[in-house]
Amino acid sequence: MEKYSVVMAGGGGTRFWPLSRQDIPKQLLNLSGNDIMINETIKRCENLIPVEKTFIVTNKQQADKMDSSLLQNMPRSNILIEPVGRNTAPCILFAAMHIYEKYGDGVICVFPSDHIITNSNKFLEALEIAIQIAAEVDTVLTLGIKPTYPSTGYGYIKSTGEPVHGRAYRLERFVEKPNLEWAREYLRSGQYYWNSGIFIWKVSVILKLFQRFLPRIHNGLKEIEGKFCGVEAVSLLERIYPSLDSISVDYGILERLDEALVMPVDFGWNDVGSWDTLGSIFPADDNGNILKAEHLGIDTKESIIYGGKKLIATIGIYNTVIVDTDDALLICSRERSQDVKYIVDHLREHGKTELL
Repeated sequence: MEKYSVVMAGGGGTRFWPLSRQDIPKQLLNLSGNDIMINETIKRCENLIPVEKTFIVTNKQQADKMDSSLLQNMPRSNILIEPVGRNTAPCILFAAMHIYEKYGDGVICVFPSDHIITNSNKFLEALEIAIQIAAEVDTVLTLGIKPTYPSTGYGYIKSTGEPVHGRAYRLERFVEKPNLEWAREYLRSGQYYWNSGIFIWKVSVILKLFQRFLPRIHNGLKEIEGKFCGVEAVSLLERIYPSLDSISVDYGILERLDEALVMPVDFGWNDVGSWDTLGSIFPADDNGNILKAEHLGIDTKESIIYGGKKLIATIGIYNTVIVDTDDALLICSRERSQDVKYIVDHLREHGKTELL
């Protein structure tokens, strides 16, 4: 069975403000020093899924920048453009219908575009096993990351604890980001995994599950059936897409599906969702600081300092995030780094669009 990948690349990465902006979101940033995050996502899979079978779903606002930033060998016809963002469910169905029209059935691996994976070999080994399982079952398989500490910044997946198909377990429930007490309990239980946001399923399964659980989205996009690859698609999408429900695939399908599976994996995953997770990319110095700036520090510990050409000098700073860009300066406690998105909300509410 043919293999395809769908990379979801329409998000804004608001918790990485002020570095991440609407026109240059997190997936187009080069945080590692090697390449932008979306290109690293594509290259990570290319030994298993070639670039010509890889599809990018982005939005109209980011399309031109995406075109100019992607790998040269990435077919530009595989960039699928949403007129407006409608969360992950419509995004995934849009790509699945396009692939089904062009190629027929196959196994689709759905990836976020802006995650870090440090062990590519283990990742490919796990993905190959997951693809084999997904080809044999009529449900969705998601990868659950074995937690290494009680994170309050990730969603969790609970398994039943008994394998039902090789390395896959029956998925019992999804859990939103917990408080520290619950996160510690999840870690102790051994039955909870971090939600990676990576899904593997057959195209035919995707279409049936959307018809079953999200019929309004399915019926809306079905109007374009037979025209996804034609010149009419753009105008039809412009008309239909804004009316689609905005809902995540987790909430819309997986949380309502009794037969979903989770496969526990461990390959050095981090969603790099906020500034306090930058330690998954860069090692800390002897004072516990993560530095990506010209920095002079006195009594500065356990802090993240990211800047450009200017010297950043600190005295007596502890557990603090400092991010300096040309037009904005962020200073916050590392413990509150998840709340940077509220700064973005405030700027939007007050019409400060030049800072978004």
